[in-house]
Amino acid sequence: MNVLHKRSFLIWLILAVVWMGFVFYKSSQTYADQDLRPSFAAFITEETLQKYIPHIEFDYDGQHVTWKQPYDFVEYFIRKGAHVAEFALLCFLILKSLYATSLSAISAVAIGGIATFLYACSDEWHQSFVPGRTGHFQDVLVDSIGIVLVMAGFLLARIRRRKNE
Repeated sequence: MNVLHKRSFLIWLILAVVWMGFVFYKSSQTYADQDLRPSFAAFITEETLQKYIPHIEFDYDGQHVTWKQPYDFVEYFIRKGAHVAEFALLCFLILKSLYATSLSAISAVAIGGIATFLYACSDEWHQSFVPGRTGHFQDVLVDSIGIVLVMAGFLLARIRRRKNE
């Protein structure tokens, strides 16, 4: 590995580890510390919010998610979206660090995706020890949406580069 690749590897790796620390910190907070509903209530009334959200209901992990509880409904989608985004970013950082090594692109994407998935698993396990939080494999699957999107993006970029060569 030449000096430029070594420096790039270290920078991306440090960024990945820092982001992992941030994810760990956020996962260490209780649900009450992260509750967004009071902020919604200060910003918009339930009745107004109900007018703008889709009138759907479903069960997720043993809980009923319904538009009839608009603050809970919106918070659910914000939380799940945050999970997708935080693990997409982690996967991106890990893949960028692995791309700076002598690994092939396919190996880097596979190893990076697996490493990020395992961190998502450990994150859910860690949450099971935090008061008011739960650790569920269903949430790992939500995290995996971000992981798969980034992996696909890296592979598509590789295919596009090869076509342009």
